Amino acid sequence: MTKIGLISDTHGYLDESVFTHFSHCDEIWHGGDFGSMEIIEKLQAFKPLRAVYGNIDGSPVRALYPEMLHFTCEKVKVFIQHIGGFPGRYAPGVKNRIVESQSKLFISGHSHILKIMYDEKINCLHMNPGAAGKQGWHKTRTLIRFDINGKEMKNCEVIELGPK
Repeated sequence: MTKIGLISDTHGYLDESVFTHFSHCDEIWHGGDFGSMEIIEKLQAFKPLRAVYGNIDGSPVRALYPEMLHFTCEKVKVFIQHIGGFPGRYAPGVKNRIVESQSKLFISGHSHILKIMYDEKINCLHMNPGAAGKQGWHKTRTLIRFDINGKEMKNCEVIELGPK
């Protein structure tokens, strides 16, 4: 079983409680808009980090992380893209990439809206952890913690970090 800590849209701010909330996680996945290299360095020093860059991230972040990331965790094919939309309102080309890659978990950020939805049409779970940073229009900073065990995604928890 792999325990995942999912975070996005830090925008240069990392709440210290993230380290407590993700202490039992095996990996951290970041959905983009780090906002600074310092955030990357802190997360990398703490746990293995998989990530994509977001629209606010500059050249140093883009040199480290791709726009789109496809990988397999246990037996689950995962696709992460910062600006990706969600079931019924995917960003251009995203639904086709999900289908072509046979991804079973699609993760995006960007909207600052916490969302966990299953897309029955393409048999794929979508997660957006909302925003963990203090910039943007969201009212509450959020994270997601969940497990992947073989083909199963389970024990999903939404964590509220407090008001921005």
